Amino acid sequence: MRHPGIERVADALAEAGHHDSAEGIRVLADAVRTAAEAAAALGIEPGAIANSLLFRAEYAGQARPLLVLTSGAHRADVDLLIALTGADAIKRGTPEFVREHTGQVIGGVSPVGHPAPIDTLVDVDLEGYAAVWAAAGHPHAVYPTTFAGLVELTGGTPARVAR
Repeated sequence: MRHPGIERVADALAEAGHHDSAEGIRVLADAVRTAAEAAAALGIEPGAIANSLLFRAEYAGQARPLLVLTSGAHRADVDLLIALTGADAIKRGTPEFVREHTGQVIGGVSPVGHPAPIDTLVDVDLEGYAAVWAAAGHPHAVYPTTFAGLVELTGGTPARVAR
């Protein structure tokens, strides 16, 4: 499947020198919009899935995107995210907010390939897996990487994002 979202992710990975990830993009037969679906399709543990969650972080009435790459083994804790970022409030991004800031749709949001850099937190629980899989710009596409690769690619901050 050739798709502009997947191509943007492949290009971003290659430009960052992550050629193995770019070449490892897999297009799956079915959409994998959840960590459980992605893990089942790949034959791996859900914890090895890096969910890309785009939140709307509010600071003094100004909304900014916050990307949280969390292990599929658990959910991000909003109170922890507020403490980590100093935001006044954090809410899940609407489909329109997600597309505006990532150029991608919910269920296919990749850690890379966005129109502009996004503040990112990377779940330290992902470090427990030799390989992790992330969305590749489309609900049917994923790519392999590592915890360190996610931190490097996104310029993200490693953090505990769940209790």
